[in-house]
Amino acid sequence: MCKLMSKKLKYYQQILQKVSFDVQLFSKELKKAYTYLTPRDRDILRNWVDDFIINRADLQLAIYHL
Repeated sequence: MCKLMSKKLKYYQQILQKVSFDVQLFSKELKKAYTYLTPRDRDILRNWVDDFIINRADLQLAIYHL
């Protein structure tokens, strides 16, 4: 699946990892990613985010509002 990921998707995954210390910033960048990604990439990102935040209750609240 990694070969099928676009450069934008990889970029936003890196950004989300870097800003995951701040819930508001994470939420803001996630919304921005959804704006610029294709529907296919959004689905991939959503799955990645679900896995990334599985043990992070603070970030789970951030995506609850999307």
